[in-house]
Amino acid sequence: MANTVLIGSQWGDEGKGKIIDVIAPHHQWVVRYQGGNNAGHTVEIGDQRYVLHLLPSGILRDGCQCVIGNGVVIDPAALEKEIDEVEASGIITIGRLFVSDRAHMIMPYHCLIDSSREGRAADKEKIGTTKRGIGPTYADKASRVGLRIGDMLEPDFADLVAARVRENNQVLAALDAPQVDEQECVARYVALAARLKPYIADTIKLLNDADAREEAILFEGAQGVMLDLDYGTYPFVTSSSASAGGACTGSGVPPHRIAKVIGVIKAYTTRVGEGPFPTELHDESGESLRKAGNEFGATTGRPRRCGWFDAVVGRYAAMVNGIDYWALTKMDVLDQQAKIPICVAYECDGERIETVPASVRAYARCRPVYEEMPGWQSDTTEIERLEDLPDAAKRYMARLEELTGVPVGIVSVGPKRHSTFVIDSVCKFRT
Repeated sequence: MANTVLIGSQWGDEGKGKIIDVIAPHHQWVVRYQGGNNAGHTVEIGDQRYVLHLLPSGILRDGCQCVIGNGVVIDPAALEKEIDEVEASGIITIGRLFVSDRAHMIMPYHCLIDSSREGRAADKEKIGTTKRGIGPTYADKASRVGLRIGDMLEPDFADLVAARVRENNQVLAALDAPQVDEQECVARYVALAARLKPYIADTIKLLNDADAREEAILFEGAQGVMLDLDYGTYPFVTSSSASAGGACTGSGVPPHRIAKVIGVIKAYTTRVGEGPFPTELHDESGESLRKAGNEFGATTGRPRRCGWFDAVVGRYAAMVNGIDYWALTKMDVLDQQAKIPICVAYECDGERIETVPASVRAYARCRPVYEEMPGWQSDTTEIERLEDLPDAAKRYMARLEELTGVPVGIVSVGPKRHSTFVIDSVCKFRT
């Protein structure tokens, strides 16, 4: 068994897409198991740059079959657009991409409700959503009133859409928000159903059959553990289980079939949207990290908030997810730093704490306790082996391992496919 879960271990944007692209050839299946098109995975291959919002990153590898699992919420129009874009690049999706018939659909009214609620919230209550309808769709799922992808195959699908539009137009009226045109929405979704029909499948059976054949499955998480609905900085979180546990509930593959968990973590820390962020930098250091790391959202273009590495978050992510090893990304962004602080603990209300508090108000009062390490001040972007890293960079990596209790198995020193190397003594996916 070689089934692997790969998750974001901070607030998302850790570079999961490129790590998935690197290890996908060692798996026959790549499965996206949660989130929606509010997440963007960026992969650069040669001069071509792909930003994938719903399609698993394995779609860029010819030998991979790809699944969008039941835990994902899907905007059918966004999926159609993304399929068209990758096919225009010569990538075949028919027969390689399978969409769960149990995944819930994002509808136009979800986006309008999302936008209206975020727009009406007081500044301190804004979540910082992408306004793509993700939260309201998951809310409908939990309320048992959602439409699922499998409904597209039903003969009364048009009637189902019409009924939900009428009901939600009442909600929109109460929010003083624009209404959804019922006829236009029905016509659009009926057309989308015809377009997506070849992709719709019982992916639970598909994946369990593949697992029974000992075909390796890679589960691709979106966002990060600090945005997980249960474990993140609630309420400034996403609406799904971005942690490793979500891989099972979002795919139908049972827990005992998971062999290992890889945590993708940056050599520093970023966050998009609202909510507490203890190591956030509001000075020139933060701006230099943002510029060097091109820290702008792949989905929204929003500038990311930047800060130093937070080992408290790293330890917490390792504990919650059972991480076997890190994929450490963006080491090169620190190349020109003379000194590199690391947050080793927090000070909160006069006490030193070494874990993430549940209360978002308490977390907002946490201040980082730093130790400082010397930088390496040399270019690492062409390095392809651990042995060739500057000594100071190796010491920095070793300190992150010591503070988090997790070894580094994969290192990334740039955005390109070739800018990633594997530490064979740690990373076992090749066996």
